[in-house]
Amino acid sequence: MTAPRRPLLAAMATLLAACGDGPAPPVTITVLGAPRDSMAIPLVEVTNAAPLPGGRWAILSGREERALLVAPGAGSAAPLPVAELAHPFRLFASRDTILVADWGRQRVARFTAAGAFAGAIPAPAGARGHLPSAVDGAGALFLEVRRPAGPDGAGNKDSAAVVRYAPGAASGDTVARLSPFDLAEVQGEAGRRLERRVFSGEDRWGVLGDGSLWVARVYQNRVDWRAPDGTWRKGRALPDRVLEVTRFDRELFFRGFPPELRRTAEQLPFAPLKPPFEAAFADAGGNVWLEKPRTAADSVRTYHVVRRDGTQALEVRLREWPGERRRLVAIGDGSLLAVTVTTKGLSLLTYPAPALPPAPSK
Repeated sequence: MTAPRRPLLAAMATLLAACGDGPAPPVTITVLGAPRDSMAIPLVEVTNAAPLPGGRWAILSGREERALLVAPGAGSAAPLPVAELAHPFRLFASRDTILVADWGRQRVARFTAAGAFAGAIPAPAGARGHLPSAVDGAGALFLEVRRPAGPDGAGNKDSAAVVRYAPGAASGDTVARLSPFDLAEVQGEAGRRLERRVFSGEDRWGVLGDGSLWVARVYQNRVDWRAPDGTWRKGRALPDRVLEVTRFDRELFFRGFPPELRRTAEQLPFAPLKPPFEAAFADAGGNVWLEKPRTAADSVRTYHVVRRDGTQALEVRLREWPGERRRLVAIGDGSLLAVTVTTKGLSLLTYPAPALPPAPSK
């Protein structure tokens, strides 16, 4: 029902950026070398991670509903108190405080950097059960609110809102709108329904300590910024390696389903092209790391590092070895945290974070 729009919009955005800002500055390519530290951990996935002081990290596995404090340099890992968590699904941090969104208890649990429980923040009133995904240095909470999809999926046609709740506020303010999903109409046993296209991508966003908000726009392939005073700055259209969703990509997707659900998965619509980025995270200075898509044969995972002014500063390449999957998940204290999955299990790696070249003079 909704035609894929990315190729056309990306081309238009690139043309407009070229006309308005002149030629894009040259981009430095950095290949990460040997990791600084490595340690195996007893998880099957890492949903997300957050840096802590002293070279430590908080990590979460949403599938296993477990959160750990890890120090790869020391080879130590300790769970956050299980008694305080029911169904955790998102983790973030503010300075030396760890925050874990828990849909089972409809709250955000707070922990010290040492892992001690430090109280909880209830789900904001009026948020319809949505829980925060980020917090700024002043304690304001930010959450993504979407309309329920409904039995026919029509709710997915609406864009989501990023809502800010000031500390103690009973209501929130919408600070950003996100792109609606790319949808297609499918016929199922229960009738016609709008379904999101697999591999179509989505906007990503985050918040810095000063309250600045960044939004990586999937259709325009750029990073926009909202300053604490509410003013917006649009980023430059970024380079886009256009990759087709192949039959092999679909088969790999189907393999993630148990046999009894494969027939249902095969009825899902697929995007013809992969999105310009598949994940994103930012450092404390506001440099946004965009994880780029790749083909099944690629042995390198690529990241575009985008400055706060919206221009690309670096292209960072992370090598993989046969039989493993490796990706970056967070940055902090001059280190990058990566996750490696092999047949033997999951390991954490840390790399020195590359220095960004100075921004070009205007």
